[in-house]
Amino acid sequence: MRRILNRRPLAAALLAASVLAPLAATPPTAVHAAAADRHGDDTCRHHCGLGPELTARLDRTIENVRKQARIPGVVVGLWMPGKGQYVRATGVADTRTREPMAADSYVRIGSETKTFTVTALLELVDDGRVRLDDPISRYVAGVPNGHRITLRQLAGMRSGLFPYTADPEFIRELESDPGRHFGPHEVLAYGFRHPNTFAPGKAFQYSNTNLVLLGLVIEKVSGHRLADFIHHRVLRPARLHHTLFPRDGAEFPEPHPRGYTDQTPTGAVVDATDWNPSWAWAAGAMISNLHDLRRWAKILATGELLSPATQAQRLKTLPTGFPGTSYGLGIFDANGWIGHNGSIPGYETVTVYLPSRKATLVIMINTDVRRQGQEPSTLLARAITQVVTPGNVYDSKAVSPRG
Repeated sequence: MRRILNRRPLAAALLAASVLAPLAATPPTAVHAAAADRHGDDTCRHHCGLGPELTARLDRTIENVRKQARIPGVVVGLWMPGKGQYVRATGVADTRTREPMAADSYVRIGSETKTFTVTALLELVDDGRVRLDDPISRYVAGVPNGHRITLRQLAGMRSGLFPYTADPEFIRELESDPGRHFGPHEVLAYGFRHPNTFAPGKAFQYSNTNLVLLGLVIEKVSGHRLADFIHHRVLRPARLHHTLFPRDGAEFPEPHPRGYTDQTPTGAVVDATDWNPSWAWAAGAMISNLHDLRRWAKILATGELLSPATQAQRLKTLPTGFPGTSYGLGIFDANGWIGHNGSIPGYETVTVYLPSRKATLVIMINTDVRRQGQEPSTLLARAITQVVTPGNVYDSKAVSPRG
């Protein structure tokens, strides 16, 4: 989702550097792929690695970015059929205790939640219970211009609804009490007080308001809580046993790294591990791990849970205004890599699949502190793909929202 704060004082940048600078000396930890994937069907057979030369290049690349971007801890998983696989954990999970980052950690996945919410919606489409071109006013009252905004436009970030996370009062209230619980109608009210930013379908604008509305549609049509519907209709059939929609702000399975953010009133870097993600709800509240995100990358990109016709609708990506990146229904195409990224205070992730190579890339880090205005997860994904798929270099400038 979009960055909560629209400012980054110089003092904050200097403080971020001083707090995280000691991390640069932490060496990478190699993790055998079979051990990292011990919970599922990803047993490493025959030759697991990508070869010593490529492995060494990736080690150097990841460590260089981690140091330059002041990222405390990094987990990277790369699977390339015909070449092998690469799983690494490097850096620290806790800047105070210096506990190493672990490949089997759980992390908050932020906006990757959107892929699960939209998948749930598209399953209702396949069930014949909703249509993508239904207006949102059919399901939720009080949406500005709701009679003209369709579910398709909400899922594709083309509704024109103001993003509630850009509302100054919402920012102040969340910053003052990050442990507070926010309900979906409560956060929508912050956005609805502003005029719509453009006519439906006329432009692309990343807005969490869209996904919160889709969460309400799912609840109304299914008669179930969003978390329960996603669990039974998405997570269970996908066999994602380590992915969850937290029922309260305190739910965060172990092991998990501490998460660090500068989304604070002063820009100071703080520990955001236990911040309540309820404000992000259908747009960004979920939790997962490396094993499940690897499985989800292919399921999402190939449409295993959907009919071919509905998946084809999902993958009709439209330009975002940023070269190399287009957006479909809760999914993006970044120079051939299909999937989504996630950012929430303290954590960032990237989960993408490259159909032309049947390759999967998953990145999990425990900070969302930007480096020269860029998300650290994007810096990592770009650098990694420059090494392994130079013809398909990942960049998600259009969909690298923060918060």
